[in-house]
Amino acid sequence: MAVFPAVLDACVLFNRPVTDTLLRAVEYGLYRVHWSQLILDETTRNLIKRRKMNDAQAAHLQEEMAKAFPEAMVSVPDKLIEQMTNDEGDRHVTAAAVVAQAQVIVTFNIDHFKPKDLEPWNLEAQHPDVFLSHLFDLDSFLFLQIIEEQAEDLTDVSVPELLMKLEPHVPNFVLQVRSLASS
Repeated sequence: MAVFPAVLDACVLFNRPVTDTLLRAVEYGLYRVHWSQLILDETTRNLIKRRKMNDAQAAHLQEEMAKAFPEAMVSVPDKLIEQMTNDEGDRHVTAAAVVAQAQVIVTFNIDHFKPKDLEPWNLEAQHPDVFLSHLFDLDSFLFLQIIEEQAEDLTDVSVPELLMKLEPHVPNFVLQVRSLASS
């Protein structure tokens, strides 16, 4: 059982290749993932808004995530959200991390989670690149296997092609994977 809890922000869940990599790391026990219904709703709302999927596909995505990771969902009381002091639009994410007793919020929007707002809750915001790099350091050979399996599961995508898809979002992590793969 993974003991390192982290909350994934909607902006991370919106990014399909990065999310796939992060959730595969959960399946291998590298950390424990959490989110709230508000986070999932924000994710699917933005996927629909940007025409990445329709309403039915968004509902299916939420069902599949709940089925695959039933322990991930946390209920966040409104009163706790009101106590958060970070960016107003992301207070629910910080509150979800508090409920989950997470140590890390994984987000592309680091500016929305200033240390002064997170420290009282013993939380830290990390960019997915930093978070994945830390996970890679825990077990680099396992992570290479995860990337190989991810590429294999995608239709007509090689490991180098998958890394090219990930690189704009998590360049340091990709560098680590490439370095290990070439050694």
